[in-house]
Amino acid sequence: MPKVSTMNSSLVCQKVDIDFDKEAIGRGKDGKEVYFRDIWPSNEEIAEVVQSSVLPDMFKSTYEAITKGNPMWNHLSVPASTLYSWDPKSTYIHEPPYFKDMTMTSPGPHGVKDAYCLLNLGDSITTDHISPAGSIHKDSPAAKFLLERGVDRRDFNSYGSRRGNDEIMARGTFANIRLVNKLLKGEVGPKTIHIPTGEKLYVFDAAMRYTADGYDTIVLAGAEYGSGSSRDWAAKGPMLLGVKAVIAKSFERIHRSNLVGMGIIPLCFKSGEDAETLGLTGHERYTIDIPSSVHDIRPGQDVTVVTNSGKSFICTARFDTEVEIAYFDHGGILPFVIRYLINSKQ
Repeated sequence: MPKVSTMNSSLVCQKVDIDFDKEAIGRGKDGKEVYFRDIWPSNEEIAEVVQSSVLPDMFKSTYEAITKGNPMWNHLSVPASTLYSWDPKSTYIHEPPYFKDMTMTSPGPHGVKDAYCLLNLGDSITTDHISPAGSIHKDSPAAKFLLERGVDRRDFNSYGSRRGNDEIMARGTFANIRLVNKLLKGEVGPKTIHIPTGEKLYVFDAAMRYTADGYDTIVLAGAEYGSGSSRDWAAKGPMLLGVKAVIAKSFERIHRSNLVGMGIIPLCFKSGEDAETLGLTGHERYTIDIPSSVHDIRPGQDVTVVTNSGKSFICTARFDTEVEIAYFDHGGILPFVIRYLINSKQ
């Protein structure tokens, strides 16, 4: 194997697209060009080193002591049950409600009737607008929740660190302090208007009031709704707030799929239309006509949206595959998977 004494600086420092199969990486002491294949060890040489250096005793000695290295860990109290023991007092991990009251029969497709608009948003709403991962604001619903449970403000941590607790993440949905909601007429922040009363509330508080009164909600949005990182909580959070549909000019690909996975209907305005061109303010109530039988739903079919103000318009239901329609029929991907696993074992 030749020894390389000098490297070709033009190759190393000035090129990032070296073809190692065809271009030399330097010259040997004899002045001849040296290629990567000349210095790279063969499979036989690698196997010989592994055989002589990676010995069974190395693994045996390591794993024999693996349970003895941390006394604090070894003295932790561990329940004997094979099921996870949820701690109701934990503000980091909480049993999520996704399977609460779930039956083995799929609920079937759901339309939306007389829903209020929770938020009227513009273009490029990111997943961080929907589900921020940063610090928890001292006056937010999440902060109130933590303070009521004895957590000091200095220990609030971030939404990202508490993503295992659905009660905090639901309160953090649409909690971005830079959120621009047209219902607030230019005011920036994580609040909205509770349409029946005209009160300005945190988005979470308004959503819970709608839910308590038995009302569905929808979100109006512009183009590229859900852009940015593909955060699962940007779909989980709105579902927990009771959002049944998002009507937008367009969706980021992964976020649209995540909405379907959580049972939320993604609808696209027709080309050239949006909330403004249709004269929608967000103060209307919305009814979305979805077929009641899953067999009558097709990927990308048109549906009619009717408002109580007399306006009606056509949207495209963004169920893009038959599998996504099946998820919707089951109320989302999580109950779909559970029912499938149980049925497959019967």
